[in-house]
Amino acid sequence: MADEDIVQDVEVEETPVVEEDEEPEDMNAALQQVLKRARFHKGLCRGLHETVKALDKRIAHLCVLAEDCNEGAYTALIEALCTEHSIDLIKVPEKKKLGEWVGLAKYDQAANIKKVIGASCVAVTDYGEKSKALDMILGHFGRN
Repeated sequence: MADEDIVQDVEVEETPVVEEDEEPEDMNAALQQVLKRARFHKGLCRGLHETVKALDKRIAHLCVLAEDCNEGAYTALIEALCTEHSIDLIKVPEKKKLGEWVGLAKYDQAANIKKVIGASCVAVTDYGEKSKALDMILGHFGRN
């Protein structure tokens, strides 16, 4: 009898986790949410090489470019490809902030940022789920 396993049926009530889809207060907050969802769904291309490939193949829906990029030819190339292929372009002030938004940051055990690698440009190929932040970004460009 000691070898028998005692099995009890226990009903566990699972509470569905509902993430509130709040209206972002400004475009930067909306962009941050959209980039986070796109990263979760593996829909981001980071860096010049990946971004140019996505823009050239016309699989990018949105491109984000840092204004503090120090290479003029870099920004001219991205802007030209976006205009040529009719891809929406958003400019953000800092490449370090953009790098943090797309997951290029190292964190310590207390969840404090140790190091951030700047990203001068990012292309979004898959938005993920529909959200109010995405509607705000698409509404900025006059698309639904």
